[in-house]
Amino acid sequence: MLVHQQVTDSKATHLEMVSVSRTIILHSNAQRPTVNLDYGEFIGSDDSETGITSYLGIRYADAPTGDMRWQPAVSPPSSNVGTVDATQFANICIGIGQTGDQASEDCLFGNVFVPSGTTSDSGLPVMVWFHGGGFQSGSTRDFDPTMLIKSSAHPMMFVSFAYRLGALGFLGGSRLKEEGQLNIGLRDQRTALQWVQTYISEFGGDPNFVTISGQSGGAGSNMFHLLANEGDTGDLFHAVMGDSPSLSFTPTFDSDFVEGIFNQFSSNTGCGINTSEDVMSCLRSTEIDTLVSSWNRLVANRSSTLFNFAPIVDGDFITVEPVEGFRSGNFANVPVMFGSNSNEGAGWSAGLRNSAANTAEKNSSERTVFNFLHGQWPSLNQTAFNEGLHLYQLNGLGTFNQQGSDMYGEARYVCTAGLITQSLSDAGQMAYQYEYNNPHLGSTHGSELQGLFLMQGSLSKANVQDLQLFQAMREYWSSFVTTGVPTSASADVDWDAVSVTGSSDDGSPRILLQPGGIAMENIGTALDQRCDFWHNNLGGQAFAESPDPDPSATSNTPGTTQTSTETSDSRRVPVDYWPLFALSLCTAVMLIAL
Repeated sequence: MLVHQQVTDSKATHLEMVSVSRTIILHSNAQRPTVNLDYGEFIGSDDSETGITSYLGIRYADAPTGDMRWQPAVSPPSSNVGTVDATQFANICIGIGQTGDQASEDCLFGNVFVPSGTTSDSGLPVMVWFHGGGFQSGSTRDFDPTMLIKSSAHPMMFVSFAYRLGALGFLGGSRLKEEGQLNIGLRDQRTALQWVQTYISEFGGDPNFVTISGQSGGAGSNMFHLLANEGDTGDLFHAVMGDSPSLSFTPTFDSDFVEGIFNQFSSNTGCGINTSEDVMSCLRSTEIDTLVSSWNRLVANRSSTLFNFAPIVDGDFITVEPVEGFRSGNFANVPVMFGSNSNEGAGWSAGLRNSAANTAEKNSSERTVFNFLHGQWPSLNQTAFNEGLHLYQLNGLGTFNQQGSDMYGEARYVCTAGLITQSLSDAGQMAYQYEYNNPHLGSTHGSELQGLFLMQGSLSKANVQDLQLFQAMREYWSSFVTTGVPTSASADVDWDAVSVTGSSDDGSPRILLQPGGIAMENIGTALDQRCDFWHNNLGGQAFAESPDPDPSATSNTPGTTQTSTETSDSRRVPVDYWPLFALSLCTAVMLIAL
């Protein structure tokens, strides 16, 4: 079991240490916490009500603009930034549907949150957060970790980083590989982790006790960090967490699919295609507004696809697609904690403009469900889909919309959490999996976040059992960061690690997190079979070719907290309540409007 040295210190000893050494961080004049790095001075703020000190908008790399587009981030910054008022978030990264006055290419900034009184000698465990947004939107602004830090039995710090998004972060193609760097958004995250190794001790963190975490695309990023450099972490992190890890389509950088997206994007800008002599220099010199217009046209034309830009197999940093990587044992052997929500697939198809792939349309059909799924994974063929229909029979689901929702949610998120945790367990590592199920507030994609972070209005409908659940979740999450084992004093339910099987991808047992009924459950054969189906048919995506990037495109019972062992074979009853999912889709617009 991983246990941070700090947690063995008595509270009295810790307070004595703080009293003696707090001047290391705080200026003698003063009320405002200040940290001096070798490239600038950062003046943060201390909230006496919450007991949290924060440093916001810390530049960790030079602006990746002009000639630095699709190039490795330069970190630490190449010039001194002077004295920085670190009390406001920096600009968010420009992305798909994420533009305006507060969005910018110059966006490589981070934020640090620590308990008040933390000093450079504190050596706190570090939780690094990568936000979600499908690799093409989102920001760090939505994630106030006050409740998470305050719920921790032992002191910890929380750090969040922005990274390049959409075409600026995940454009692929052979020309870009020749004249730049692929998967640059993931590389930004790696650069941020290197920054943590160099500087986090100045804020009171322990660079040798870093857990990376995230949700959705952020959890998917962490999945790729487990696979990156053939499992070599570079000692940048020692454990990995993820809420709803995303299994996105992962083709090779020079596949027809990826080259087709590159050509469409570059031609939309007027820079030609991948064979044009000056295509990269043209893309780097083009005004950002033109690039935004270019990717907007691309997205509009690919109306059956939710996310057009995501990590790819680049042959260097990412050498294998996820299913193959985890099944082959080609990953970092570190403790992990991943999970998903019981209604992950709800609402996604309804956001598609192409009615032929929108299962929420009243005239939707079996073909609509196929078009929806094929729009997300072009390697999924009709024969495989027909096989899958036997596992998701319509007479048990009621509507094509529910059928598509269940298939998508399990394929992309639920089964991915099982794949990761089972693979690490079979490799001899401690691995933990959860399922979040809240019939009261909803269990759609992102719903669990309201229990972890301060989000405006998110707890307005929570009842006592919801709040008790959220307290337990924050204890489980924070204890994994500080000790390597998720525990909760308030729930008093032991979270058992995933068992070694060597023959499945399901990650059993897992903990069921639901109001009034936290309990361990075994995963039965039905879900195991469905996940095996997806991994057999979505694995090997890297080598699948598609001549058209988007063929269908157009121009427990409530009660007291308990410990029990249940078998989870069937899908949870869906709840038609998903405000947080809707909120996540609108995050970019709301941020710009602030």
